[in-house]
Amino acid sequence: MDFFVNFFVAAVLAGTPLLFGIVGEIINEKAGHLNLGVEGMMSIGAVAGFVVGYWTDNLFFALVAAFVAGMLSALIYAVLTVTFMADQNVTGLTLTVFGIGFSNFVGDFVREKSGSTSLKLPENILESLGKVEIPVLTDIPVIGKMFFNYNIFVYIGIVVAILAAIYLHRTKAGLNIRAIGENPAAADAAGIPVTKLKYINLMLGGGICAIGGAYCSMIICNGVWVTSCVNGLGWIAVALVIFAMWDPNKAIIAAVVFGGFSVLKYYVPQVIPSSVFDMIPFIMTILVLIITSMRSSKENSQPKSCGVNYFREER
Repeated sequence: MDFFVNFFVAAVLAGTPLLFGIVGEIINEKAGHLNLGVEGMMSIGAVAGFVVGYWTDNLFFALVAAFVAGMLSALIYAVLTVTFMADQNVTGLTLTVFGIGFSNFVGDFVREKSGSTSLKLPENILESLGKVEIPVLTDIPVIGKMFFNYNIFVYIGIVVAILAAIYLHRTKAGLNIRAIGENPAAADAAGIPVTKLKYINLMLGGGICAIGGAYCSMIICNGVWVTSCVNGLGWIAVALVIFAMWDPNKAIIAAVVFGGFSVLKYYVPQVIPSSVFDMIPFIMTILVLIITSMRSSKENSQPKSCGVNYFREER
């Protein structure tokens, strides 16, 4: 039982940054944009959250900084793809290259200015990043450790995923954005402000992705600045949108499953090469893609206009 509980906890912690990236990208794709800049937005959020946390010694300010930085980076993507109708794939790739380079430059610059060989968060904020114990619930045997003994990022990620699901499936604004993702011309003809909602949701998705980047720099790296700390998790999140079938609720499951496979090699005998375990999540993603393509349900497939720029005069 202890083995299973420890493995589950490790899977949740490893999957948390992916959860933010998946949910953020789902919102982007529901708006009709295949944003391949998730890695870049997470990288920008990583450096923004870390540096502001380092300067202010305040976790709240760090999270807000990461979110705002992610929104601003997504704004660049939105201007280019929505207003100037640049190719979404090329723009997303460019945002990733820019985001990684910008993150490394700013992080290393602040570290050098600090006069130290390493840049570490203050002790006060490190304590804030520790486990949040919930009275009574945390003390429940087994269940308490599995569900009520994590850092603040885990709880924020779950709340964000649930709210995103409610937003997309239970609100008028969510219905409008889903309509835009399926057929922006029809949505425009129905009086839905396509351009405005695209901007809002692209920036919202970017801000959510950036919080996942802050998790990488502040939690995974143990409060020490590490160059390229996101380390490809943004790309994995883009792929796992398929695994989650464009549903924020299923994103929680996808993140935990992939997190479990990413740490599985540390919990099994070293008989099978670790590279085999690294392949399994991607094989599962391919299988889900095949199964999803065979189903007729629109709820479990990519929005039809995803990746295609909308030009109002062509409707």
